[in-house]
Amino acid sequence: MENTDQIKEMVRQKYSEIALQSTAENAASCCGSGGCSTEVYNIMTDSYEGLEGYNPEADLSLGCGLPTQFAKIKKGDTVIDLGSGAGNDCFIARAETGETGKVVGIDFTPAMIEKARENAEKLGFNNVEFRQGDIEKMPVGGGVADVVVSNCVLNLVPDKKSAFAEMYRVLKSDGHFSISDIVLVGELPERIRNAAEMYAGCVSGAIQKDEYLDLLRQAGFKNIAIQKEKPIIVPDDILKNYLSDEEITRFKSGSASISSITVYGEKGCCGTGCC
Repeated sequence: MENTDQIKEMVRQKYSEIALQSTAENAASCCGSGGCSTEVYNIMTDSYEGLEGYNPEADLSLGCGLPTQFAKIKKGDTVIDLGSGAGNDCFIARAETGETGKVVGIDFTPAMIEKARENAEKLGFNNVEFRQGDIEKMPVGGGVADVVVSNCVLNLVPDKKSAFAEMYRVLKSDGHFSISDIVLVGELPERIRNAAEMYAGCVSGAIQKDEYLDLLRQAGFKNIAIQKEKPIIVPDDILKNYLSDEEITRFKSGSASISSITVYGEKGCCGTGCC
């Protein structure tokens, strides 16, 4: 099993490749990770088309939900997007927060930061910025954000406990988050969990749904609620890359499943030294 640094480097390399691909190449792949399936266009992504602020050049088809749609962003808010990629969710958030607000995208892949900055410059946005950094140790001060959003990124973070603690730290005392992510119920076959392609682009970095929600509670978040949940159905022609026909049959008839969830939570902190 890879250690934390190896996992991060693998993800960084994969997403550097994705940043250099065309939008069409990403859209035709499984979570942007490479040639995927003849059965589906994309097994996870929800369509952003129709949302105010949507910019096709910034949409790399890497998400698994629409967290910004559920994030209750108000005019003038400061929003942080974790794993901002080419800037898609940042630009949606900017449409919500307006010119009086601020949006900060954080990504640890230099090629993604460059791509996002180019997109922001084309759009003429002076209140959207992108910072290179690790979600487990964000390049942001404490208590600065009204809202944190993230789309299908935290499942790739090895130390989710630290990432959730950082989310808590950067939020204002009355701040909240809305994040879309991949979670599991039951045990996936080992070869799916350990496949590098699935880890860097799809599901194998995901943890159990109950554990995910519990880690958010442990970080101190209150009023946690699932805003949306949908099953992720992996087509047979993907599964055949990892499993035998017999294993596929057992997997489909078993209780293990993969889901995309959009989760909401509030800092709700009024303890000593917090508010």
